[in-house]
Amino acid sequence: MRERNHSAPPPRRIQRASRRRVNLAALTLLLAAPILLAGCGGDHSILNPAGPAARDIRLIWFVMLGFGTVVFVVVIALWLYTFKKRYVTRTPAQERRIGRRWIIGGGIILPTLTVIALLMFGVPTGKRMLTLPLDEPPEVIEVIGHQWWWEVRYPGAEGGEVVTANQLMMPAGEPVDFHVTAADVIHGFWIPRLGGKIDMLPGRINRIRLEADEPGVFGAQCAELCGVGHAHMKLHVEALPRAEFDAWLAARSDEALAELAAQNAAFDTARDNFTRFCSGCHQVAGISASNIGPNLSDVGGREALGAGVMAMEEGAVYQWLRNHQTLKPSNLMPRHDDLDNETLRDLGAWLETLTP
Repeated sequence: MRERNHSAPPPRRIQRASRRRVNLAALTLLLAAPILLAGCGGDHSILNPAGPAARDIRLIWFVMLGFGTVVFVVVIALWLYTFKKRYVTRTPAQERRIGRRWIIGGGIILPTLTVIALLMFGVPTGKRMLTLPLDEPPEVIEVIGHQWWWEVRYPGAEGGEVVTANQLMMPAGEPVDFHVTAADVIHGFWIPRLGGKIDMLPGRINRIRLEADEPGVFGAQCAELCGVGHAHMKLHVEALPRAEFDAWLAARSDEALAELAAQNAAFDTARDNFTRFCSGCHQVAGISASNIGPNLSDVGGREALGAGVMAMEEGAVYQWLRNHQTLKPSNLMPRHDDLDNETLRDLGAWLETLTP
């Protein structure tokens, strides 16, 4: 009985089957390309940068994509070459020598050169996002992550610190230092079109410097799994010209917001009900000072409710108060089953008037 030669080339039927699998994989990738490329746009795309840090990150991404593509093509070419290569007899010493070449070249030299090249591109990019001293101190914005909403503070506002929630306004055309932290669990601060993601850690303040080239609206999302409401933790980010940004801050001073909340006597009952049912968790300037939940002093002027769950429009606050556990399951605000629709409707109508 003849001993089978395990080094002989595979039968032709196996070669044909392998080629068919390769052709099928290539066809599948070609058909899927339009779907994959559809994710390259939008307000969360790193391939559509709107600031210097994001442009640097995009450059690194393309360099990594290009290098990875070259490696992939070379590996596939070598793999296909093995199907055509004729049987060659080698001595054990030759086999060991070839193995050493692959280990040294592919396992040591190639990864070393790759890491060095990546560091040459990545270190300068990371350095530009550090909050290093500048000739003129930049605007500082503090962002605090909660389950599952955003608290945004402007400590440098001329009329005193401004506090809002689930919206972030910043001056365009100049660097802004973001000081980020978390109140409960780890969150992730990420504005894809402006720069990289940075962790928000309880008890620690991390800093990142970002800049928007020009006025615009940018999507942002918590980038660290933080619980069941993680997907419903969006942040509205908007860059404004410096004059408009200063006016926006001035309209949200404590004095201006307190005057806004007190106006219109028709809502006296709604204000009383807010003090009775809501002031233990929420702040409205001139009425309550609690900070357990989002600050509502300018809620009527926001683009969305529930950290991006629903658009702000007439009647939206009432719908949120009545159905918030359905719209955003497991959010920490209790149900309002003890309040009738008329009370909730009046509360919603009054809160919508808080539009600086």
